[in-house]
Amino acid sequence: MPSFKELHFAKVDVNRLARRGFPEVIFAPGKTASQMASIAKALKRHGQPVVITKLASQPALALKRKIPWLKYFPKPRMAVGNFRPLPGKPAGGLVWVVTAGTADIPVAEEALLALKIMGCQARSLFDVGVAGLARLTKHLPLLRRAKVIVVVAGMDGVLASLVSGLVASPVVAVPTSVGYGASFQGIAPLLTMLNSCSPGVGVVNIDNGFGAGYLAGRVALA
Repeated sequence: MPSFKELHFAKVDVNRLARRGFPEVIFAPGKTASQMASIAKALKRHGQPVVITKLASQPALALKRKIPWLKYFPKPRMAVGNFRPLPGKPAGGLVWVVTAGTADIPVAEEALLALKIMGCQARSLFDVGVAGLARLTKHLPLLRRAKVIVVVAGMDGVLASLVSGLVASPVVAVPTSVGYGASFQGIAPLLTMLNSCSPGVGVVNIDNGFGAGYLAGRVALA
């Protein structure tokens, strides 16, 4: 099987599913609907599932006209196609996806959909930020059963360190661009998470819910 398909504007990795357990993902911003459709069709022709991230609703409508077999998920802003149904029950250890606030949910939904695609057990717990700790501590018995926890937070980003200090499982921290001016579109929570004094916190880039879900899924399935 060839390692990639040459298009005049892209080199599509058509062997990534076999090599890494997950297909190449199409990052929507900066691409036209025609470019995304060509990449998606190339992946499908080589037996690869299609996953598109950060896809806004208007480009999604244009894309659906070109490839109607795609399914669009508006909350995580992702499109998925050419996936076979996963057999049996979800696999691996349990993953919890936790948000500090309601505004962080879209990034969390991206992580949850990535976990679902991978066939993982995943549950969500939203709006349990540090401004009201009772909301979090009430659920600690459940969180402590997780194999890995994804924590999604903007503003000061403290929630990831707090959760990590209360559980035994590793934490995948996702800073979001949610917050007031001094959060600098996610740089403040990113730095907080990178400077965590609680060991066991790994950090992905700002708003990278998909990357967090993928990493947590690999840990859960190991």
